[in-house]
Amino acid sequence: MMLRPVRTVRMRLTVLYCGLFVLSAVVLLAITNGVGAVGSQSQSASSGAGAQPTPGTVVLAQSNHYLLGSAIALVVMAVVSVAAGWVVAGRVLRPLRQMTTAARRISADSLHERLAIDGPEDELKGLADTIDALLERLDGAFAAQRRFVANASHELRTPLAAMRVSVDVAVAKPGPVAPGTISLADQVRAELDKVDQLLEGLLVLARAEHGVLPGRALLPLDYVVSAALAARADAITASNLTVQHVSGSGGSWVGGSQPLLRRMADNLVDNAIAHNTDGGWVAVRTMMSDGAVRLVVENGGEILDPAQVAGLAQPFRRLGADRIGSDDGAGLGLSIVAAIAQAHGGSLQLHARPDGGLTVTITLPLALQAVAAAEVAA
Repeated sequence: MMLRPVRTVRMRLTVLYCGLFVLSAVVLLAITNGVGAVGSQSQSASSGAGAQPTPGTVVLAQSNHYLLGSAIALVVMAVVSVAAGWVVAGRVLRPLRQMTTAARRISADSLHERLAIDGPEDELKGLADTIDALLERLDGAFAAQRRFVANASHELRTPLAAMRVSVDVAVAKPGPVAPGTISLADQVRAELDKVDQLLEGLLVLARAEHGVLPGRALLPLDYVVSAALAARADAITASNLTVQHVSGSGGSWVGGSQPLLRRMADNLVDNAIAHNTDGGWVAVRTMMSDGAVRLVVENGGEILDPAQVAGLAQPFRRLGADRIGSDDGAGLGLSIVAAIAQAHGGSLQLHARPDGGLTVTITLPLALQAVAAAEVAA
C-alpha cells in the first residue's frame, strides 16, 4: 500500500509562491528577449542586404548569451523562491500553529484557558477570538452541568429519604398493622431502592461523562478486580459460577479516580455474574502491553446477537429478559463502564462469544509512575 504524501497548507503556499515567481519571471524574460530580438532584426535590416553581417551576428550572439544567462538565473531564483516561500509561509501560518497547539492542550478540565492570540485585527485574529468565545460558552455550560451533578444527589435523595421515613412511620404505628400494609411497605421500599440505585448510576454516569474524577490516585487494577470478586463471593456461590482470575505481572498500575475505577470493576463483575447461566463461568484477566493495561472479563451464557451487543454501552440498553438477574439494575452498568474508561483516556470493547456469553475488554493507559519504577528496578 503506497502512502499518499502529506499536503500541508504550508507546502501548498510554498508551491503557490514559487509558481507565481517563476511565472512572472518567465513572462518578464520573454518580454525582454522579445524586445531584444526585435531590436536585432531592425539593426540587421538597416545594414542593408549587401552590407557585412558582422554587427547583426554580434548582436545575435550577445542575445543568445543573454538568454542562457537569464535561464540560469531563473533556475537559481526558482530554488531561492522555494526556500523563501517556505519561510514566509511558516511565518504566515505561525498563528495557526499556535492556535492548534493551544486547542489541543485545552480539555474539559481546562476550559478556562484561552488561545489569547496577539497580533493585528486580521482574519486569523478574528478566528482566534471566535474560538475563545466558543470556549467561554463551553466553560459556562460545563460549569452548569457540574453544579447540577453536585447538587442533584442532595436534592433528589431528600424526597426519597422522606418517603422511606413515611413508610417506616406508617408500619411502626402502635397497634396491629394489616398484612396488606406491611406487604405494601415492603414493595415501596424495594421500589425506592431501585430508584436510589438508578439515581446513583445516573450521577456516576454524569460525573464520568463530564470528566469529574474525584479521589485521584495511583492503584493496581489487579487488586481492584480482586476486591470486586471477593465482595461478590456470595452471589457467585448462589449462582454456582466458576471464577478464574489471572493477574498480570506488576499489578497493572493505572492512575485516575479511585472511586470510579472501583465502580468500573464492580460493574464489570456484576454484569458477568448477573448475565450468566446457573453453573456457568467467569474469566477475568489483566495484562500489560504497549504502555497500556487491559482488563478482560468473559462470561458464559446465551448466544447473543453481535449487532445488539455493540449497543450495550448506551444507557438503558439490556438484553434477554429471561436471563439471571435481569430484574436488577436499569441498563446503566456498561454505559457507566464506558464513560469511566473514556474519562481515563481508555476505551471499552464488547464482543459476543460464538459459543455464548460476552467478552468485555477495557484498555487504560499504564501509569507513567509505574513505568518509571519498573525501569529503575530493572
